[in-house]
Amino acid sequence: MAKKKTTSTEAKEIFIQEQPITQTLELNYMPYAMSVIVSRAIPEIDGFKPSHRKLLYTMYLMNLLKGDRTKSSNVVGQTMKLNPHGDGAIYETLVRLTEGNGALLVPFVDSKGNFGKQYSKDMAYAAPRYTEVKLGTICGEIFGDIDKNTVDFADNYDGTIKEPTLLPTTFPNILANPNLGIAVGMASSICSFNLSELCEATIQYIKDDSIDLCDHLPAPDFSTGGELIYNRKDLEQIYKTGRGSFKVRAKYRFDKKNSCIEVYEIPYTTNIESIIDKILLLVKNGKIRDITDIRDETDLNGLKITLDIKRNTNPELLMHKLFSLTPLSDSFSCNFNLLIQGKPMTLGVGDILKYWVEFRLESIRRQLAFDINKKEEKYHLLMGLSKILMDIDKAIAIIRNTEQESMVVPNLMSGFEIDQIQGEYIAEIKLRNINKEYILRRIEELKTLAEEIQDLKDTLKSEGKIRNIICKQLKNVQKKYGKPRKTEIVQEEAVVTITKDDLIEDYGVKLFLTEENYFKKIPLASLRSAGEQKLKEEDKILSELETTNRSEILFFSDQYNVYKMKVSDIADTKASVLGDYLPNLLGMDADEKIIYMTTTTDYVGFMVFFFENGKAAKVQLSAYATKMNRRKLVNAYSSRAKLVYLEKLEKDADYILMRNNDKATLLNTEMIPINATKNASGIQIYTLKKNSQISAVFKPETFISENIEYYRTKKIPSTGHFIQEKDKTANGLQVQLSLGREELNP
Repeated sequence: MAKKKTTSTEAKEIFIQEQPITQTLELNYMPYAMSVIVSRAIPEIDGFKPSHRKLLYTMYLMNLLKGDRTKSSNVVGQTMKLNPHGDGAIYETLVRLTEGNGALLVPFVDSKGNFGKQYSKDMAYAAPRYTEVKLGTICGEIFGDIDKNTVDFADNYDGTIKEPTLLPTTFPNILANPNLGIAVGMASSICSFNLSELCEATIQYIKDDSIDLCDHLPAPDFSTGGELIYNRKDLEQIYKTGRGSFKVRAKYRFDKKNSCIEVYEIPYTTNIESIIDKILLLVKNGKIRDITDIRDETDLNGLKITLDIKRNTNPELLMHKLFSLTPLSDSFSCNFNLLIQGKPMTLGVGDILKYWVEFRLESIRRQLAFDINKKEEKYHLLMGLSKILMDIDKAIAIIRNTEQESMVVPNLMSGFEIDQIQGEYIAEIKLRNINKEYILRRIEELKTLAEEIQDLKDTLKSEGKIRNIICKQLKNVQKKYGKPRKTEIVQEEAVVTITKDDLIEDYGVKLFLTEENYFKKIPLASLRSAGEQKLKEEDKILSELETTNRSEILFFSDQYNVYKMKVSDIADTKASVLGDYLPNLLGMDADEKIIYMTTTTDYVGFMVFFFENGKAAKVQLSAYATKMNRRKLVNAYSSRAKLVYLEKLEKDADYILMRNNDKATLLNTEMIPINATKNASGIQIYTLKKNSQISAVFKPETFISENIEYYRTKKIPSTGHFIQEKDKTANGLQVQLSLGREELNP
């Protein structure tokens, strides 16, 4: 029978199998995710990630705790027996553990050579063949009694070597050094605490676990120093939940002689390059104008960033601006996520200490059990030795008269009623030591051994005594390795708070508004050397104001709107450019035009509006102030009559109002009452006949007259005075209507 051929389509149908995406993720991605969480990124209760633990244990096996330094490449190569990752990853791990790198508050590796610096991302570390390392003396506390069964051991990746699953550290290293890690679906961010303060707080916690840790553990501490802004409420939250954040800022000093600021300590979470780049960007964008130069002067003496500043600059205010705008002040976000018996848990400081104490209790119990077992073995051997003391000759005779070597021990066992272990021990004694003096001297240890064994058993049964051992070890660590804290604590109340306006550079500017609604903001410093203002053809300047970069501009439009902008939000420009087109800058409506602009820093003063129908309105400038940063205010003034003139005043002033170029009246704005609303139509100040209107409003100083007081009115509404012929002649026939400016044209 012929075999049926299988087509390619049928073959595909055999091998392609549908699988839900959730099942695919569970089978393929979950093992990887769990490996990253458990075996890479998240530290355990001893404070180490697997890569750290493998590296340090390798150095311990290489006798680098007491021996001389060796080349880093040697350590990296040996570590590969435990760590299957490449030499680059292993060496980078080693670098961060060194004293030279400065990443750890309590470094574990004594180093020689260039290991880069935690505070610089561009300062590269030397190759491993050029650097040398050994374990720091504090590692004696990390590996204390590790050979006494204090921790579990497991096979390495190929089953050729045993390695510890945890290290029996005698102090809570999990909180003594910063630990950052990103796993799959979770991360860990643990800040460091001063070793001396941490040991003291742990001792107090062991004695009474209900203490307020904030009273004994003031605040985190970092190897890079800086100033920690202390807020007890925030720290209590972190201590309780393991989550939260706090601020750390740089330390600086002011060199008055050289007019420069020297930054010598920065937050742990940033680096020199990021700080300098951000400051340069601020200077380039004109947001900081007091800095003339910035240099990285870091050398063998340590970190230093130098800022050259202008002579009249307030260094304290400048630094507070930089704290707000650059990484010179940064937040450390805490996420105390660690593995407890292989399970990730987010714990507060109190809970971490609780689990660490439980870990240490178990380690010491195992160490005590190991010591008891060893001493009991020795006691058992010496008890066997004591039995031959009464008849040494008999023992010698048994050994001499035994024809076969294999029967020596059994004959000793039957001759003195001892077990095989005791028999082996006695049989191995050198011939020169089979004497009464030697045996008596050894047997004298029995009493001491018995007492030591009993004492160890009593300690093993008493949790209180074990806790005292932990406290004693902590005091020893505190005494030998404790150092003053590096990060200074600054109370939040003592920190100078600056407003948003303080962050704005304060310098003089001149504002220009043209009839075609082009706008320019030009710094006074650059205006002095500038040429003529560039304008569009047939355009001309409508208004120009001198103010500061911290002021606010109010643009009044012919559609009864006011547009508001901070001067600092508008980019500086030059006289040689056209400037910003206001409809685009302000988002104005179609066919809308700006007719007047004014500036203010405090909204003190008032606006006066004169209308064609003889009415005038007086509105407090504060009516245009808003709590929210609104850019547009509608109904900013009355729309019931055509506007002839408007102006902002700090105090009342005189104005001349002209009717149809034949009559005029002089009045002071104090006669006009303040209106309650912005868009009020105002009060009648000029009595007008039918078909007559206010044709112009201007300041008295622009009107030429030998007797200006002739036109003054003492009451409103006023009927005005006919303009005298000589005044008409002197002023050239008629006054041109002008919005926001005074101008007489013949």
